[in-house]
Amino acid sequence: MNKFTALMGTTVLALATPAMAADIVIGVPNWPSVNATAHILKVAIEQNLGLEVELQNATNPIVFEAMDSGAMHVHPEVWMPNQQNLHDTFVKDNGTVVMNPNGVAAFQGMCVDQKTADEHGITAISDLTNPDIAAIFDSNGDGQGELWIGAPGWASTNIEKIRAKSYGYDQTMELTEIDETVAYANLDNAIKAGDPWVGFCYTPHYVFALHEMQILEEPAYDAAKWNVTQPTDDPEWLEKSDAGVAWDLAYLHVHYAKALEESHPDVANMLSNVSLTTDQVSDMTFALVIDGKEPLAYAEEWVAANEDAVLGWMAE
Repeated sequence: MNKFTALMGTTVLALATPAMAADIVIGVPNWPSVNATAHILKVAIEQNLGLEVELQNATNPIVFEAMDSGAMHVHPEVWMPNQQNLHDTFVKDNGTVVMNPNGVAAFQGMCVDQKTADEHGITAISDLTNPDIAAIFDSNGDGQGELWIGAPGWASTNIEKIRAKSYGYDQTMELTEIDETVAYANLDNAIKAGDPWVGFCYTPHYVFALHEMQILEEPAYDAAKWNVTQPTDDPEWLEKSDAGVAWDLAYLHVHYAKALEESHPDVANMLSNVSLTTDQVSDMTFALVIDGKEPLAYAEEWVAANEDAVLGWMAE
């Protein structure tokens, strides 16, 4: 039998054999920390509970809908209040999803590289409404500065559009949506070249360990002034929303399908106990993005190094 025939035979056999469904399916949206956490949960479940875990890339709404239907079981990192509308629909209204109470504290805002901030006296988000300041960030000569507001599909990206409209810098800045990896590669290149950069920033994140960044000042969060509607709730979401104040402190929570309490109570128990710190999650993103570690290998290292914590998640 030649190699081609052998390969074809293997392929036919594989097609003829029904694929075994994984016991647990974890949804993985498109940012580094959720990818790290997803792999850590996968390794912890497989090593301690003996189940097969599959990871599937998906957006936040799709993961929630899949947890509702049973096609997926876990969202490793739900940003609250960013995904408040999804949380309300599936946790509060439908009762099909459960939130782990142990949130990881997170900041969200706008940042300028420190060199540019110092050179031009940029300290506040209101500075971005000044055409002269905005022009500093104009790299293509169209008269508007470029400002990264987040990746496509992030709830925070929609909210940053609302904030830009509310403050008025949507009139002076071009709001760009690109993948986070590309955005922060652009930041690295800008700093190396001495060029200005402005965009969305958040913790927990590795960027603050790599670069000096100026967080732009803005009025303190005020719930009465934070009126945010997402596109999934109203086609006129942008026109009807207003948020001319800082973000409230956010928290990252594991969410999981309530059906696990019946089908896999040991997994539901573990997921209800998972607890991470802001520093731990920042270190995870640094390891994957800056150190370039392969996510599964890193997760195996992390679980081995944090054995006591992981065993604590398993406790009743």
